[in-house]
Amino acid sequence: MANRTPPRFVPTLTQVVHSGPAPLGPSSSPALSQDQLVQRVLQRVDLALDRRVREAIASVVVEQTAQLTPLLRERLEVAVRQLVAEAVAEEIAKTANR
Repeated sequence: MANRTPPRFVPTLTQVVHSGPAPLGPSSSPALSQDQLVQRVLQRVDLALDRRVREAIASVVVEQTAQLTPLLRERLEVAVRQLVAEAVAEEIAKTANR
């Protein structure tokens, strides 16, 4: 099989390609080391992740607050009614004792 010649229109390799990390960015800047590249990527991910986590937390807090508002109003209303009823009862008791 090694002696077979490829068909006429099959592209062939005419340039030697050396393996290794390709430079990032313009050719005038020095190539980044793998550690530098990893650090840059991690910094970008960290900043983006921090922003997205904050946005997700804020969204959840708003949703939970909206769901809690009716329950909180109901319980506050009950507490205020009880306090007012107790205060009125105490005032009536004080005026009856005079």
